[in-house]
Amino acid sequence: MNPLLEHDMPQYRFQARQSSGQIQAGVLAADSAATAASILRNQGNHVLQLVPVQTTSARINSLLAHLNYSSGPSQKDVLDFTIQLAVMMKAGINLRSALEGVADQVSNQKFKKIILSLKMDVESGKQFSEAIAKHPKLFGPLYVNMVKASEMSGAFSRMLDRIAAYLSQEIETRKMVIGASIYPGIIATMAIGVTIFLLTFVLPRFANVCEGKEEALPGPTKFLMGISGFMVEYWWLLLIGLVVGIVGFMAFIRTELGSFWWDRTKLRMPLLNRMFRALYISRSLHTMGELLNAGVPMLDTIAITGDISGNQLYRRMWRGVYGSVKQGRKIQSQLVRSSLLPRSVIQMISAGEESGRLGEVLDEVSVYYSKVLRDSIKAVTSMIEPLMIVVMGSIVGFIAMAIILPIFKMSNLVAG
Repeated sequence: MNPLLEHDMPQYRFQARQSSGQIQAGVLAADSAATAASILRNQGNHVLQLVPVQTTSARINSLLAHLNYSSGPSQKDVLDFTIQLAVMMKAGINLRSALEGVADQVSNQKFKKIILSLKMDVESGKQFSEAIAKHPKLFGPLYVNMVKASEMSGAFSRMLDRIAAYLSQEIETRKMVIGASIYPGIIATMAIGVTIFLLTFVLPRFANVCEGKEEALPGPTKFLMGISGFMVEYWWLLLIGLVVGIVGFMAFIRTELGSFWWDRTKLRMPLLNRMFRALYISRSLHTMGELLNAGVPMLDTIAITGDISGNQLYRRMWRGVYGSVKQGRKIQSQLVRSSLLPRSVIQMISAGEESGRLGEVLDEVSVYYSKVLRDSIKAVTSMIEPLMIVVMGSIVGFIAMAIILPIFKMSNLVAG
């Protein structure tokens, strides 16, 4: 029997005993294992073994599924989940069915498993806020508390829209900050690469030409030739030092002391400090405004704002505000003691507190600082570009001068 091969159907590798007693093996295409076994039996064979064959496309799909499973869900996945859930809830679909429907559309297997676990928790009688609180890495305190507030007010779908808008703005802000660092990073990498090439490839060849005449060489040339010789001979030591330095720095800023130092340094960096301040102020005020407008209690709002601010100094400031408000004081009474917020912002917060419209005021101020952040990023990018070009040109120019000076000196000696 000739095996039937169809590219668009599953394939099964079989072993079968024919009526004559001869053992036959091959590959058979069928829509299921039962169909394949039935085909073989209808041909008078006794099926001994039948296993599915993993085709190339199946192997690729399996690999992609495995990779997709291995990678955890991103903030974009959470945003898409929130938007889809809001649409289904507005359409009148109950929460359990909505979660099941969203899970069917999710390609990330880890996230799909989490959504199905949320569905099981909801089916067991838990509130949705309780279910998502079990996954704090995906659904942070802002998400959980806004959902909890909506469960009390009965405006769940509208709250999901607010959460989606908040997540969308956070993702956009992160993209802007990362995008602003890409171009300077490329320029810096090129400058370092060109410098290393000149010092380890060009200068050693020039040193061979000047061998025996080292005493007559100018100071800059001697200096660079010394650096070049060290890099060529001890490149492995420099590489180890670089790796140890990077790993040590990353480990240090993960400690409490290192994290505080790094966060304070970012607020003092020339060119970058205005951008970072705008980022932390915009994020803090936006978070606080969203939580207050969602009906979250003031103390919980302040605590969450501090945790989400993204900077240890701002977190410490909001913790001070938390303690002050807990004692019955107003928010601005603690903020005036800090230099992290501009006086104009503190005055607007005080006015919003007095009028009972603090949430609306915070929304307006956060929109303004989002614009300040965008302008700061553009300004930083436009200033760093010429600065990096000047630095790169100076380094390359100094190396070129160190190579050319001895040639001019030798020419003068010959002419003389």
